[in-house]
Amino acid sequence: MSEGTLVGPTLADFEQARDRVSGVAELTPMESSRYLAEALGSPVYLKCENLQRTGSYKIRGAYNRLSRLTDEEKARGVVAASAGNHAQGVAFAARELGIRATIFMPVGVALPKLQATRDYGAEVVLRGHTVDEPLRAAAEFARTTGAVLIHPFDHVDVVAGQGTLGLDIYDQRPDLDTVIVPIGGGGLISGVASAIKQRAARDGRTVRVIGVQAANAAAYPVSLKKGVPTEITISPTIADGIAVSKPGALNFDIVRETVDEVVTVSDEETARALLVLLERAKLVVEPAGAVGVAAVLAGKVANSGTTVVVLSGGNIDPMMMERVISYGLAASERYLKLRIPLPDRPGQLARVSALVAECSANVVEVLHTRHGGGLQISQVELELHIETRGSEHAEQVLAKLRDEGYEPRVDF
Repeated sequence: MSEGTLVGPTLADFEQARDRVSGVAELTPMESSRYLAEALGSPVYLKCENLQRTGSYKIRGAYNRLSRLTDEEKARGVVAASAGNHAQGVAFAARELGIRATIFMPVGVALPKLQATRDYGAEVVLRGHTVDEPLRAAAEFARTTGAVLIHPFDHVDVVAGQGTLGLDIYDQRPDLDTVIVPIGGGGLISGVASAIKQRAARDGRTVRVIGVQAANAAAYPVSLKKGVPTEITISPTIADGIAVSKPGALNFDIVRETVDEVVTVSDEETARALLVLLERAKLVVEPAGAVGVAAVLAGKVANSGTTVVVLSGGNIDPMMMERVISYGLAASERYLKLRIPLPDRPGQLARVSALVAECSANVVEVLHTRHGGGLQISQVELELHIETRGSEHAEQVLAKLRDEGYEPRVDF
């Protein structure tokens, strides 16, 4: 990128922002991953912002934004709307700077995120059942009270704050060739991409930046194709932290200038990535924070030399983690749910269980019913939940059952 096409913060802006946030944002670890390196064919490092204070990178942009307010603005207080990480970042930054904070959150927000936001000293108001309703409520609160509305991504000071992560990445791995970053509204990737590209240009180097979105909330591919920020309809996704229907205006302009490619991943691919991070890296990461790893595992990015993957957050509700792990096991074919029609006579359940055991698979749950759809009057249906070692082992179990005359159906 050239100085003539520069949009948003300058390198000096990013460096000044780092001076401001360095007292609160920690220098998170950069961990190598042999498993991902084998998958990609080049060295891979994980930038662990899931270990950041408040559990995500959001503290960077929030603190930089709030620290830049005038004394008069600070006295009016701040207001924000969020279902998670932005709420905690703003609440934490407000506490550190002595600013009154009001955070609007949806009624169904995960309890750990709600409690953490309150623990940081913010007044939390529960409003509505989607993120849009708290956003409208926060805007109205700002209009009627004079509180400063803190946007989660579409503000130059937020971008500058998030870009401090890019400077940290560059300093920790000056030999990097590629950085992979999750995208929601674009605050993180616009800051990281711009900061890294400017540092690399100053050093006479080139660094490739790849963004990753959840396939069910992928506004950037559509917007980049049309050339303007475009609103899309979001479908449900486990990566709710990056489920944003329209790119930020400033973020879009920066992304268009600095990001080389945007790819998407499915929920199944994200769930598998979370499982890999737990098992191989011993890291707890929220779904939105794991999409970069999902892109690597799914072959969505090409080997581009030394690669850094940003793990943007680790704030995952334990109940959600349980569901995602189960989802990831199923997606990896390590957990099979089978439906098998059987003759209605004694001994059939024992026989099927014995066949599964012969394959060294483990039955963890059984449901036996006469009321399945499509069953003949002389049949019952057996539903088996089985643990396997992966897709090859799962196929062995299925083949064994078929060889013995059964007709197992995998139920996803």
